[in-house]
Amino acid sequence: MLRSLSTGVSGLVQSQQNLDVIGNNIANVNTTGYKTSRIDFADSFNETIQGSGAAGSMQIGSGVSTGGIHSQYTQGAMTRTSVATDLAITGNGFFVVKDQTSGNLLATRAGEFRLDDQGYLITNEGMRVQGFSDAALSVRGDIQIDPTGAPAGASPTALISSYTIDSAGQIHVRMDDGTEFVRGQVLMQNFTDPGALVKEGNNLLSGFSHAGPLAQTEVAGTSGLGKITSGALEMSNVDMTSEFASLITAQRAFQANARIITTSDEILQELVNLKR
Repeated sequence: MLRSLSTGVSGLVQSQQNLDVIGNNIANVNTTGYKTSRIDFADSFNETIQGSGAAGSMQIGSGVSTGGIHSQYTQGAMTRTSVATDLAITGNGFFVVKDQTSGNLLATRAGEFRLDDQGYLITNEGMRVQGFSDAALSVRGDIQIDPTGAPAGASPTALISSYTIDSAGQIHVRMDDGTEFVRGQVLMQNFTDPGALVKEGNNLLSGFSHAGPLAQTEVAGTSGLGKITSGALEMSNVDMTSEFASLITAQRAFQANARIITTSDEILQELVNLKR
């Protein structure tokens, strides 16, 4: 009876963790670039009552444990915003941004970018998007959209009238005197094991070294990377139908494990009453 009590408790704990994961998925159904998580269970330690022999071994399990919680990096739906600095990835890959305080590089699928007062392309938290930072597309660093690198024939007083970002991430700038040039290029990173990345909040991921990154950031559409769509955002890949079905299953599993504890308690009560 004591074994069944602990087994039931382990089932309750894991069922609660499953509910936590499902609840977090549902809560982030409208979070840009969010990737749904899945919990995997594994049987716990087994007590061997009889060793292996002609009649086979006899073992009794002691419950369930969490084998792992993994993010599912499948493509999310696209939504048009018509904002030039909003970027979405179709296919594999991640944008890379830099924390100006710590200098750390982080990955993200959420392309909700904007320009700061200096023209740097940044996240909502002020982290700068990384790529080719010069007009010659040779220096990697913080991407800035300004008149630097304009053609020699451009007016020295000309200002930026518009800019676009193509599917390869190149930033095409048009000046108000009619001249055009490529200011820089958004580059991307990819990982052989994105499940090893660590979620830092705000749609940011760290832990590159354990996830098998490319040797360096590369151009979209090369090295197995997807392409970039400007004026759009990738939405969450949470499937509400699947999550609610999982929610029902998790609820029933919780109830079943609670019943194991209740039944074990009733049997223990009968044992206590044998003396009467």
